[in-house]
Amino acid sequence: QAQLRESGGGKVEAGHSLTLSCVDSGPNFSHQAMAWFRRAPGREREFVGSINWSGTTIYYADSIKPQRRFTISRDNAKKATSLQISGLRADDTGTYYCAASRESGYVRRESEFHYWGRGTQITVSS
Repeated sequence: QAQLRESGGGKVEAGHSLTLSCVDSGPNFSHQAMAWFRRAPGREREFVGSINWSGTTIYYADSIKPQRRFTISRDNAKKATSLQISGLRADDTGTYYCAASRESGYVRRESEFHYWGRGTQITVSS
């Protein structure tokens, strides 16, 4: 069972970059697909992107990919996944969640992720 903890959020000015980290203290990290979701104030939680167990396949949400500001990666030796966001904008403000799936491959639906962290907050000021 995955036990996820996010870190790296904070208050930043627009244009800056942040790297969020998610560490899994459970035993199966290297077999799990991982993902990042976010919830903006007053909005539903949305998918940002996911990465398969080996890191060879990364999928970004259709609204995210064209921006080329988000980069997901993972380090199985450290049992960690990261989300780097560059050129932060006010509409990136929100709570960012790490999620783990029991599946190892390509997953993107919220229902396919079984374990969730508590989230880390990003506040971007313009």
